[in-house]
Amino acid sequence: MALYILLALVGVPLLEIWVFIEVGGRIGTWNTIAIVLLTGVAGTLLLRIQGLGVLARVHDSLDRGVMPVAEVFDGLCLLVAGAVLLTPGFVTDTIGILLFVPAFRRAIGHWLAQRFLASGKVWVDGRPHGGPGGHRRGDGDGRIIDGEFSEVDEKPDQGDKPEPPPPTDSRWGRR
Repeated sequence: MALYILLALVGVPLLEIWVFIEVGGRIGTWNTIAIVLLTGVAGTLLLRIQGLGVLARVHDSLDRGVMPVAEVFDGLCLLVAGAVLLTPGFVTDTIGILLFVPAFRRAIGHWLAQRFLASGKVWVDGRPHGGPGGHRRGDGDGRIIDGEFSEVDEKPDQGDKPEPPPPTDSRWGRR
């Protein structure tokens, strides 16, 4: 993993410099600088618009009681997209623009989910899922019941006294 990070930190700037030289030679220095500045401004605007949309979907999911997993992943992708669009360069701008496309984000999310499940190192609810080690404990119906209890002693013997009837709700005539 460290090797991949080192290659990215060295390789991406070298690739960006090469692309800058090629594009600057073809369209001119000032046009190249203008394009880089415009992509930064466009990235900021797209991040604001799509970021607010994702935030609204997160609130909607939480209101329905659903974990906003896809929305959080979209937010993470938008964060990366905004960061790479603010970084000068054509390669990083291309990656950033692709991350603003919802279909591309879904494809990346699906690919990552398949990879994590195949590795067997995904834990949900404290249990492994998928992959070679993806067994489940329990009866397998997926239901979890959580509750509290306290022990109550039996009522002491009250002799022959009958229990009083439950109170009646006068509004409805029910017991």
